[in-house]
Amino acid sequence: MPDPGSFADTVKQQADIVRIVGDYVRLKKTGAQNFGGLCPFHKEKTPSFSVHATRQFYHCFGCGASGDVFSFVQKIENITFPEAVRSVAQKLGIQAPKQSFSPEEAREAQLRSVLVEMHERACAFFEDQLRRPEAAKAREYLAGRGLDEPTIRAFRIGYAPDSGFLLRDLFRGTDEALLRDSGLFSWKESETAKPTAEDKPLKTSLYSKFRDRIIFPICNESGKVIAFTGRRLSNDDKAGPKYLNSPETAIYTKSRVLFNLDKAKEHIRALDYAILVEGQMDCIAVYTVGFKNVIASSGTAFTEAQVRLLARHSRNVVVNFDPDTAGAAAAERSLGLLVEEDFHVKVLTLEQGLDPDLFIRRRGRSEYEAVLKLAPLYFNYLVDRARALHPPRSAENKAKAVNYLLPHLNRVPNRIVRDELAADMAQKLGIDSAVLRQELRRAVAARSGTVKAPPEPPITDAERILLRALHPADKGSSDMARHLGEIIQSERLHEGLANESLIRAAISAEESGLSDSERARVASILMREDEPLTTELVQGAVDALRRRRLEHMQREIRSRIVEAERRQDHSSLPALLQEKLRIDRELASCHGA
Repeated sequence: MPDPGSFADTVKQQADIVRIVGDYVRLKKTGAQNFGGLCPFHKEKTPSFSVHATRQFYHCFGCGASGDVFSFVQKIENITFPEAVRSVAQKLGIQAPKQSFSPEEAREAQLRSVLVEMHERACAFFEDQLRRPEAAKAREYLAGRGLDEPTIRAFRIGYAPDSGFLLRDLFRGTDEALLRDSGLFSWKESETAKPTAEDKPLKTSLYSKFRDRIIFPICNESGKVIAFTGRRLSNDDKAGPKYLNSPETAIYTKSRVLFNLDKAKEHIRALDYAILVEGQMDCIAVYTVGFKNVIASSGTAFTEAQVRLLARHSRNVVVNFDPDTAGAAAAERSLGLLVEEDFHVKVLTLEQGLDPDLFIRRRGRSEYEAVLKLAPLYFNYLVDRARALHPPRSAENKAKAVNYLLPHLNRVPNRIVRDELAADMAQKLGIDSAVLRQELRRAVAARSGTVKAPPEPPITDAERILLRALHPADKGSSDMARHLGEIIQSERLHEGLANESLIRAAISAEESGLSDSERARVASILMREDEPLTTELVQGAVDALRRRRLEHMQREIRSRIVEAERRQDHSSLPALLQEKLRIDRELASCHGA
C-alpha cells in the first residue's frame, strides 16, 4: 500500500481501477459496485475475477490473485512497482516526479525506461530517413504495396539506411553495454583492433542491426515502440533474411506481443471479435480498408501467451493466414491453441496464391468483407481439408481422415461440444456406423492419437436397390441405369453415404478403385435377387436419398440461421429464412409423396 501523501498515493486516489483493469480485461457489471470477467492470470472458462469500484480492489476467486490498481498493472505487464505507478499516472495524465526507490527497482525501471526511450528515438530516426532522397527505393516499394502517406504515418513506418553507423551516431555517448542490450545494434569482436585517439572502440565494434530495410515498429499495448521488423529491399541473399526481427530484450518478448493490438483492442472489444493474420503488411492492409480489429502474430508461430493476451479482449476470432502449405499448417497450430482456450474460431481461406494484402489490393474491400462474412467454423474448415487430403471413398481413407482430425478434436475442452463435433464429422465423412461413433468417442475421451480403420458400413435398403439398378442384368435395363446415374449425380444424392464409393463406381462403370472387400460386397448384393426390381421400387429408393439430402440441408440452414442471429447479421437473415422455407416445403412434399 502506498504511503499516505506519497505520489503513488496521490495517483491511486485519482485512479479508477475499473477503467484501468478494463483496458486489459473485458468487464461486465455484476452488482451495484462489482464488475466481473475472466481472470487474466490463469486459465478459466467461467468468470471468477471481480473488481470492486468503491473499494478500488480486485480479487480472483479462482487463483486468489488480488490487490490494488498498481499490483494489477505490475503483474499483468510484468514490470516493477515504480513502473506501474508511472504507467497508471501516464494513463491519467499526471506528471510523475523523480523519485528514489530501492537500488534494484531503480535499476530495472531505469533500464526499461531508457530502452523504450531509445526505441522511440530510433523510430523517429527511421521515419525521418524515409523522407530523405536516399530512401526513394523504399518509398517506391511502399507505394507499390498500396501504402499512402497517412497510413505510413499512422504505423510510423520508416527506413533504415544502408550505412551501419548513422543510427549508432545518434546514440553517441551512450554506454556500449546499453547499446548492446537495446537490440538495435550488432557487433564484431576483434582483439586486434587498435583504434586511434579520435576513433574509440565503440565506433568500430558496433553497427546498426537494420540496414537498407523498410522498418515496421512493434508496440506494446500502451502504444510504446519496443521492437522493430525490417523488410529487406535488396534481392541479394547476402543482405540477410527477407524479414529481420529485433532480438528479445528487457522490454520485448516476441511470444507476448501481438502486432497492432494497441490500435485494435478497442475495436476488438466493440465488435467482439478479432481478425488474426500472419504478417505486418497483411495487418496494415486489412486495417487500412476499415477492419480495425485486426492483429498479426508477426510470423507463423502463435503462442499460448498470445492467445491469453487476445482472450483479455474477445474470445471470438477469424484466422486468416496465407493460403499456402506453411499458412495452412500455421492455421492448424493456432486453431489448436485457440480451441484449448475455448475460443469461438472461424477460418478464412482466400483463393490460392493470395494473402490478405494481395487479395485486398486486387479484389478490394467489398470482396474481402464478403468472404469474411462467409468464413466457416474451424471444424468445418478442418473437415474440408480432411476430405481434400483423404477423399472418403473407402474405409481406409475414412480412417486416415478421422486420424487427421482426431488431434484437433482432442483439444476441444467441452465433452458435449466434442461429442457433437464427432457426430457431425462422422456424418460429413459418410461414417454412419454406430460402432465407429462409439469407438471415436472412446478414442477422444482417452485422448488417443489414432483410431483403427472402421468396419464395413451396413448397407441400407435404398443403397441396395440402387446398386442393383445401376448394375443392369440385361441390356434392356441399360437406359434406366444410365438415366438413374444421371439423376444421382446431378442431384448429388450419393454424397455422404456410407457406401458412396460403391455407388460412384457403379455410375462410372469403373470398379478398379474399389478394394477387394468392396467388390465382394457389390457381388453379394447383385447375387441376391430377393425381390423384383420395379420402377416403383427404384423411385422409392431415389426419394429416400432425396429426403436424406433435404434433411441434411435443413440442418445446415438452421445452423447458419443461428449463427447469423448470434452475429446479428440482419442483412443475411431474410435470404437464409427464405432458403429454409424452400427446403421445408420440398421436404414436406417429399414426405407426402
